[in-house]
Amino acid sequence: MRQPSVISRRVAAAVVVLVVGSSVAACGPKESGSDTGSDASSAAPAKGGTLSVLNRTPQVNFDPARLYTSGGGAVPSLVFRTLTTRNREAGAAGAEVVPDLATDLGTPSENATVWTYTLKDGLKYEDGTAITSADVKYGIERSFAAELSGGAPYLRDWLIGGADYEGPYKDKKGLASIETPDDRTIVFHLNKPEGEFPYLATQTQTTPVPQAKDTGATYENHPVSSGPYKVVSNEGDGEHLVLERNPYWSEKTDSERKAYPDKIDVRSGLDSAVVNQRLSASRGADAAAITTDTNLGPAELAKVTGDKALAARVGEGHFGYTNYIAFNPKVKPFDNPKVRQAISYAVNRTSVINAAGGSSLAEPATTFLPEQKSFGYTPYDAFPSGTTGDAAKAKELLKEAGYPNGLTVTLTHDNEKNFATSPEVATAIQEALKKAGITVKLQGLEDNAYSETAYNVKTEPGFFLAGWGADWPSGGPFLAPIFDGRQIVEDGYNFNTGRLNDASVNKEIDEINQLTDLDAAAARWGALDKKIGEQALTVPLFHPVYQRLYGADVKNVVISDWTGVLDISLVSVK
Repeated sequence: MRQPSVISRRVAAAVVVLVVGSSVAACGPKESGSDTGSDASSAAPAKGGTLSVLNRTPQVNFDPARLYTSGGGAVPSLVFRTLTTRNREAGAAGAEVVPDLATDLGTPSENATVWTYTLKDGLKYEDGTAITSADVKYGIERSFAAELSGGAPYLRDWLIGGADYEGPYKDKKGLASIETPDDRTIVFHLNKPEGEFPYLATQTQTTPVPQAKDTGATYENHPVSSGPYKVVSNEGDGEHLVLERNPYWSEKTDSERKAYPDKIDVRSGLDSAVVNQRLSASRGADAAAITTDTNLGPAELAKVTGDKALAARVGEGHFGYTNYIAFNPKVKPFDNPKVRQAISYAVNRTSVINAAGGSSLAEPATTFLPEQKSFGYTPYDAFPSGTTGDAAKAKELLKEAGYPNGLTVTLTHDNEKNFATSPEVATAIQEALKKAGITVKLQGLEDNAYSETAYNVKTEPGFFLAGWGADWPSGGPFLAPIFDGRQIVEDGYNFNTGRLNDASVNKEIDEINQLTDLDAAAARWGALDKKIGEQALTVPLFHPVYQRLYGADVKNVVISDWTGVLDISLVSVK
């Protein structure tokens, strides 16, 4: 995943995407809850005004079936409600899943293969008609239509019959594995136990869609709102999106979204430097502006840090994401565990973090799982080398591996200056490994070529920079795509770059997936991370920190560990 915005893990892989809130997370603005700094931001939030959103990436495909979000997304979560959603609180509490349209997180059968939900009373669309369980079922079914692709793949994998279903336009009988015995009850029948179904139910595919109002591929122009705002206009396929209040939304049925502003004006397609310059100047309408996808870079952050007033308008957070070195054991000399271990010892994380923008933008990582409780974070360091690397230990291992005079390898990286998989980080690794007798040749690829090369089993390099973020804050979607041998994709994007297919690891993943006690599951994900880490298939480098500016009139800034960025549904400009 890539992010820095709220996105999804597939994006991440590619650099990791993010749609939700975009990647960034936790810690909330320097403190959680409401922000800090300026007088304006510390004042009590009130209703009214217009919130401006300044973004780089247009909000394309504004159809709940086509969005790949985490926790319901940022702007999408203002229009689309889902069965469950992320908890709108700062810090670790914000990594919890909570009910949205449903009365609770769902009732599982004894083996978690059947999940039953009941809708709240009084739910209405923007036209005043009632939301029913049949609408939720239809909304999910249309996400299987080829013309509405783009959403998360889990429902296709998890629902009985999902793999062969082609959506309601071709198969009007619908999915038998989704039952709606009455207007408020919906029942899901799964292929296998899935204790984390409540997390999956946060995806926008569980948004209700009234079949009579479905216009297929053009539904995105005016989707029917179930949230606090409705779409008034959508120009340039999401480049300029205007939202106004949905008069039939009721806070009595929605304790998560506060919906303070009367109007939301989203303008996208802006250069990141322009976004930050406008937020920094905070003039006119920009004083009531935020961004949901643009972080501060190293140079911008240095400037902001030197200005007390500006620094007070920066929200800091941690989205669950890890940047790491990936090895392909099918390529020599990385088939030798001692070579991988030697590189693990030789890495200088201090220089890597400096290359990534400094300690304000990156924190050292020795675990693959992010340092958050919800992921099951368990501290460990399989190859302890201090903050600057252990070249002596690396040389010792290379000698044992049959390379007493060192060796030469090629490190593949992305040419895009993203301070994660880019030349700066690759160069820092090159310099550190030189001290251990390892000569590193750098192979830089353009962004698209880099992703297509690194995540294809036919072209995967032996040694390259990578990153991963989760679709929801749990160890499952973080570890399984990377280390479950049954998820090795021979023809398409493959994220199990270490080609690990260990029966004991696969079995443990299956057993954890059966747990509906999420705390118990988290503990086992942490233990599994440690077990896998000892195989040196990756070298965790750092977890990114997200720093984002907001306008001087913005209040009630809350940043959770789920998204790592300011929650748009809680912001006030009055």
